Amino acid sequence: MPSSTTHEAPGRSARMELLLGSALTVVSEQGLRGLTHRAVDREAGLPEGSCSAYLRTREALVLGLTEYVAERVAGHVRDLADELAGGALDDDRAVETVTRFILHWLDERDLLVARIELTLQASRDPALAASLGAHRRVLVDVVGDLLTARGKPHGAAAAETLVASFDGVLIGALPRPVAQRKAFVRRSVEALMAGLG
Repeated sequence: MPSSTTHEAPGRSARMELLLGSALTVVSEQGLRGLTHRAVDREAGLPEGSCSAYLRTREALVLGLTEYVAERVAGHVRDLADELAGGALDDDRAVETVTRFILHWLDERDLLVARIELTLQASRDPALAASLGAHRRVLVDVVGDLLTARGKPHGAAAAETLVASFDGVLIGALPRPVAQRKAFVRRSVEALMAGLG
């Protein structure tokens, strides 16, 4: 199961973790337009000027949040790859495992919405696109390694497609009523993983 605890990244202080976690909440609730140093300070319950002392410009704030989101997503993907290691990709256990992980990610609404917001903004911001692209390659590599370990040909190309496909499942499930999500995710995962058999 994905870890529900947040760990400080190496070299990141508890104060920076608080600020970035608060930025995540601000973006989830208000979108990237609402992401300001003041909004983060308010969300964190810190004096005005706290966020700008760590992340001086808005660009630094957005890129810092991108790093934070990407690290957490990559951690979840590594957890999933570890749990899937050793089993058949198209068996019921694998489908159940992937379904469970996706439903957990949907429960982490702030993380998912912030990731979507940042991805959309990256289409207009080359620096953000470069940062997200580097992090996406990490995800693709983790999935590619899993496919390669299972003897799947062209693992890297298949991994790129799988990462994009599972992103689509998450986006498709997010606006659905909670009661309908599990059936939608399960059907989608079964279809995607059947193609790997």
